[in-house]
Amino acid sequence: MENEILLVDDEKDIREILCLALVDMGYTVRQAENGVEALRIFKETQPPLVLTDIKMPGMDGIELLQKIKRENPEVEVVMITGHGDMDLAIKSLKFEATDFITKPINVDALEISLQRAQDKILIRKQLKEYTESLERLIQEKTELQDHLSSLGLMISSISHGIKGLLTGLDGGMYLLDSGLAQKDQGRINEGWDAVKQMVKRIRKMVLDILFYAKERDLKWERINALSFAEEIARVLEPKLADHDIEFDKKFDRKIGEFEVDAGYIHSALFNILDNAVDACALDKKNKAPKISFCVGQDEDYIDFEVIDNGIGMDPETQAKIFTPFFSAKGEKGTGLGLFIANKITEQHGGHISVKSTLGKGTRFRIRIPKIMPQAVKRKSKKMAHG
Repeated sequence: MENEILLVDDEKDIREILCLALVDMGYTVRQAENGVEALRIFKETQPPLVLTDIKMPGMDGIELLQKIKRENPEVEVVMITGHGDMDLAIKSLKFEATDFITKPINVDALEISLQRAQDKILIRKQLKEYTESLERLIQEKTELQDHLSSLGLMISSISHGIKGLLTGLDGGMYLLDSGLAQKDQGRINEGWDAVKQMVKRIRKMVLDILFYAKERDLKWERINALSFAEEIARVLEPKLADHDIEFDKKFDRKIGEFEVDAGYIHSALFNILDNAVDACALDKKNKAPKISFCVGQDEDYIDFEVIDNGIGMDPETQAKIFTPFFSAKGEKGTGLGLFIANKITEQHGGHISVKSTLGKGTRFRIRIPKIMPQAVKRKSKKMAHG
């Protein structure tokens, strides 16, 4: 491609002589006898070099130069002019011609002029490559900085979360040890219950961290949203029964399929429903705890809603619920469930919104696209590995 050249001259003899010289220089030559033909050939082949006479009938070399530059500003155009046409040659430079040579054409001068054009092409190519490399380096540096920043936040949050759990575990062990020393069965039971609770929370935190930290590409599949929602409800029902919570399912029976990673979305929705159960269980004054699980659709999205009449949240708590290791449940939560649910939803090109009133309850809405655009799949792949 770099050694292709378009030769334009209305005189056949000159074209033939120049063609032989250009071939000897190592060029692949395309020829045109006028400006109109040259422009057509240029649009079809896009050669990097054009050698054209200035004075031609119809479309002259200056007009051809301007049209070629409009078509592709990076093409190098060398003009051929007679001794009496120097004004036209200088004018061509104003229209960004690379150089001009005069008739009768000296082959050495032609070769030097074309070499200068080739050097400009090479410099432009190298500059483009350097610019692209620099942009990639800047992007990689930015991504690395973001990753390190996230990693630092995660490590800090994990340390804080583990410290809190260990403090609780130490408290339980103290009660247990002092109860054994004093042969106080009540103290022993209290300490043992505290230890079991802390171990349970540590186990859940470890599983949540492993779930968040593992790197795998999302496994996209089309699944029936109604069957999916019913399966999640079945998994949750035993815990609802344990806490005597009314469970109201409102499913659009005509709902269709959506494209998701079923395991990930199941985890996200279950986390939100599980939080609703805990919110109701924590409200000891509520004599009729209730959770509504609604599934609907519009043209482009599947909508899941989880509504509870539990303890609710104040605005300050709502602003923090998707922050890692922040738990609205105090000592009973790990602070990772909603963070992971939000991350998964974002990986699916979706969105979680929440409305809550302290003492009255909370409403979560999760919107997931029915069909996942390729751009979202590529982004989610980067997020999974980022």
